[in-house]
Amino acid sequence: MQNFANAAFPPDMVEAMTSALHAAVATLPEPVHSAHVNIIAESILRTAKGGERDMAILQRIALMELQLTGRP
Repeated sequence: MQNFANAAFPPDMVEAMTSALHAAVATLPEPVHSAHVNIIAESILRTAKGGERDMAILQRIALMELQLTGRP
Protein backbone atom coordinates (compact mmCIF):
# COMPACT_ATOMS: atom_id res chain seq x y z
CA MET A 1 0.00 0.00 0.00
CA GLN A 2 1.17 3.49 -0.76
CA ASN A 3 2.22 5.81 2.05
CA PHE A 4 -0.68 8.03 3.05
CA ALA A 5 0.73 8.89 6.49
CA ASN A 6 0.61 12.64 5.83
CA ALA A 7 -2.92 12.63 4.45
CA ALA A 8 -5.54 14.30 6.61
CA PHE A 9 -9.25 14.44 5.88
CA PRO A 10 -12.17 16.10 7.68
CA PRO A 11 -14.81 13.77 9.17
CA ASP A 12 -17.31 14.35 6.36
CA MET A 13 -14.68 13.34 3.80
CA VAL A 14 -13.80 10.20 5.76
CA GLU A 15 -17.49 9.33 5.71
CA ALA A 16 -17.67 9.85 1.94
CA MET A 17 -14.54 7.74 1.39
CA THR A 18 -15.91 4.98 3.62
CA SER A 19 -19.21 5.00 1.73
CA ALA A 20 -17.36 4.87 -1.58
CA LEU A 21 -15.28 1.91 -0.39
CA HIS A 22 -18.32 -0.04 0.82
CA ALA A 23 -20.28 0.71 -2.35
CA ALA A 24 -17.39 -0.30 -4.61
CA VAL A 25 -16.68 -3.54 -2.74
CA ALA A 26 -20.41 -4.41 -2.79
CA THR A 27 -20.28 -4.50 -6.60
CA LEU A 28 -17.55 -7.15 -6.69
CA PRO A 29 -18.37 -10.82 -7.22
CA GLU A 30 -17.81 -13.21 -4.34
CA PRO A 31 -15.33 -14.12 -3.07
CA VAL A 32 -13.88 -10.64 -2.68
CA HIS A 33 -10.09 -10.72 -2.57
CA SER A 34 -8.18 -8.51 -0.15
CA ALA A 35 -5.97 -7.36 -3.03
CA HIS A 36 -9.04 -5.92 -4.75
CA VAL A 37 -10.09 -4.09 -1.59
CA ASN A 38 -6.57 -2.67 -1.25
CA ILE A 39 -6.59 -1.41 -4.84
CA ILE A 40 -9.96 0.23 -4.29
CA ALA A 41 -8.91 1.77 -0.96
CA GLU A 42 -5.67 3.16 -2.39
CA SER A 43 -7.52 4.65 -5.33
CA ILE A 44 -10.07 6.32 -3.08
CA LEU A 45 -7.35 7.74 -0.83
CA ARG A 46 -5.29 8.97 -3.77
CA THR A 47 -8.29 10.51 -5.53
CA ALA A 48 -9.57 12.18 -2.35
CA LYS A 49 -6.10 13.49 -1.59
CA GLY A 50 -6.14 15.01 -5.09
CA GLY A 51 -9.25 16.98 -4.17
CA GLU A 52 -12.23 14.88 -5.28
CA ARG A 53 -15.08 15.01 -2.75
CA ASP A 54 -17.98 13.26 -4.50
CA MET A 55 -18.58 9.75 -3.16
CA ALA A 56 -19.97 8.44 -6.45
CA ILE A 57 -16.96 9.70 -8.37
CA LEU A 58 -14.56 8.22 -5.81
CA GLN A 59 -16.31 4.86 -6.22
CA ARG A 60 -16.35 5.04 -10.02
CA ILE A 61 -12.67 5.93 -10.31
CA ALA A 62 -11.71 3.15 -7.89
CA LEU A 63 -13.64 0.55 -9.87
CA MET A 64 -12.12 1.77 -13.14
CA GLU A 65 -8.63 1.52 -11.65
CA LEU A 66 -9.41 -1.99 -10.46
CA GLN A 67 -10.39 -2.95 -14.01
CA LEU A 68 -7.21 -1.43 -15.40
CA THR A 69 -5.00 -3.39 -13.01
CA GLY A 70 -6.34 -6.66 -14.33
CA ARG A 71 -7.69 -7.75 -10.94
CA PRO A 72 -4.83 -9.71 -9.36
